[in-house]
Amino acid sequence: MPEPFLSIQYVRKSFGATTVVQDFNLDVEAGEFISFLGPSGCGKTTVLRMVAGFEEPSGGRIVIGGKDVTGLKPNQRNIGMVFQAYALFPNLTVAQNIGFGLKVAGVARAEIDSRVAEMLDIIKLPAGEFGARYPYQLSGGQQQRVALARALAPRPKVLLLDEPLSALDAKVRVSLREEIRSIQKKLGITTIFVTHDQEEALSISDRIVVMYGGKAEQVGTAFEIYNRPATRFVAGFVGTLNVLEGRLGNAGKVQVGSGEIALREEPAGGRSGDTVSLALRPEAIALGRRDGDDAVLPGEIADVHFLGSVIRVRVRAGDSIVSLDTFNNPATPPPRIGDKVEISFSSGDVMLLN
Repeated sequence: MPEPFLSIQYVRKSFGATTVVQDFNLDVEAGEFISFLGPSGCGKTTVLRMVAGFEEPSGGRIVIGGKDVTGLKPNQRNIGMVFQAYALFPNLTVAQNIGFGLKVAGVARAEIDSRVAEMLDIIKLPAGEFGARYPYQLSGGQQQRVALARALAPRPKVLLLDEPLSALDAKVRVSLREEIRSIQKKLGITTIFVTHDQEEALSISDRIVVMYGGKAEQVGTAFEIYNRPATRFVAGFVGTLNVLEGRLGNAGKVQVGSGEIALREEPAGGRSGDTVSLALRPEAIALGRRDGDDAVLPGEIADVHFLGSVIRVRVRAGDSIVSLDTFNNPATPPPRIGDKVEISFSSGDVMLLN
């Protein structure tokens, strides 16, 4: 296998007696787009700041392009960084903001002008129309594009994005994240993107690092993270999850309310009578009996929410509440609260939570 372009090796960070990052390991290939996903305070931004050189690790090492950069200052690492706050210089024009890093580095004026024009073209803000504007004359999305162009102008080895979309409205966020991914692919730059928004991470990443309590709970593709969560935290944090509480019987069967689920594999070390937790995604569940499903549970409609094309239904099955979505059919009215129903699913879609 080729050597990773960016390698974070057993990195940890403590502030006094508080440890915020614990033995963090990650290898990133050249041109890969990695997202750090997790709740506030999980350590994702701290790891990013250590890669950038703004925080010194308490232990471990960081290697970029085969060079140990752990002890180097930020300006010695050739890294581009985009922050949540746009951090543009208000007294400089768009073109001057983008070319600022090149000017500081002593690049010739003609090369700066050429690079600025190239960057403005990449972020779809033509130089003739936007180059002479000041930040206050731009929308939030346009300002963040300029911040991105400024980070990319010096041709950094690695691009770091610290929740760059969180200050934008929902519609702009979606369009801009797609543009960021498109630009990243075009330039082939190795990128780490920090977010607490799972939809962002799932939609644009080559791989996702789900973090919790200063550790990487799981590293994998969006498909792997969503469909095969490695821990209970990942299962509950990524996507919507139903958790069914049941009692383990013989031969891997679990009693849930008055129904029974036959697990594909018996839980290791499980004993008859043990309480177990089963996880199931809403899209795996059907209202009523569906052909091919081998698990059927009786229940009662607890809630119905009409959302236009989709009707979100919550069903009480034993001691658990199960959420599922059905498509709106104008010819069929939605179920009513209190209706006795059945839900069905494949036992192969059931995840046993540890």
